[in-house]
Amino acid sequence: MRIIAAAGLFASLVISGMLASQPARADILPVPPFKGNDTGGIIAYSMATQVDARQVAVDHCARYGKVVKFLAVQAYEGGYISFSCRWVPYGPAEQPIRTLY
Repeated sequence: MRIIAAAGLFASLVISGMLASQPARADILPVPPFKGNDTGGIIAYSMATQVDARQVAVDHCARYGKVVKFLAVQAYEGGYISFSCRWVPYGPAEQPIRTLY
């Protein structure tokens, strides 16, 4: 009985050691070119070179009744443009306008 338990423990140690020795991969799941929620989002720089990134962000935030504020730009291939969606500043009586064109 002890031999079987020891063999099982040894096998699990060997398997976990093999898994730990493999390099970590970050490219297993594809990253979408645009991702966001009600607090903001990111736009891939490669997508921003093909479409108007400002309009994409404005339309996204307008769905939540908010305005866009751009935070950072990584202007190289593989970089992102990040933005936040903020509440409409005090004073305006209407919601942000969503443009369709």
